[in-house]
Amino acid sequence: MSVLRRAFLLKDKTTFCRLFVARSVSDTGSKEHIDSLVKGKKVVVFMKGTPDAPRCGFSNAVVQILNFHGVNNYESHDVLQDEALRQGIKDYSNWPTIPQTYLDGEFLGGCDIMLEMHKNGELIEELKKVGIRSALLDKENET
Repeated sequence: MSVLRRAFLLKDKTTFCRLFVARSVSDTGSKEHIDSLVKGKKVVVFMKGTPDAPRCGFSNAVVQILNFHGVNNYESHDVLQDEALRQGIKDYSNWPTIPQTYLDGEFLGGCDIMLEMHKNGELIEELKKVGIRSALLDKENET
């Protein structure tokens, strides 16, 4: 076998090995990793930015809806800081957009679903299922 051909084959195998190792080592978007982020927690939001500084209008809307219901103690993950997580969460939920909200480890929805559930009162019931009393119920009692 010629030296040039052997060098090409070795280079090709090395490139393949490097790509394979890089994918398996840095996969923060894996199902197992995302399971560890959402399971066993009452409310988790995957968003662009942070609750204090959302970086898109849809993420801001979800934060405002949660605030309106008095839900301030929740875990959030900024997908703009981790491209593997950004793609991984879309694959995990089979939902193409960010933000994504999880209640008690289950995917609830994105901004559009959260907004609709907020409008029709379903969000109060979903929060109740995970042991969170919506602040809207307290406001109703005040009037």
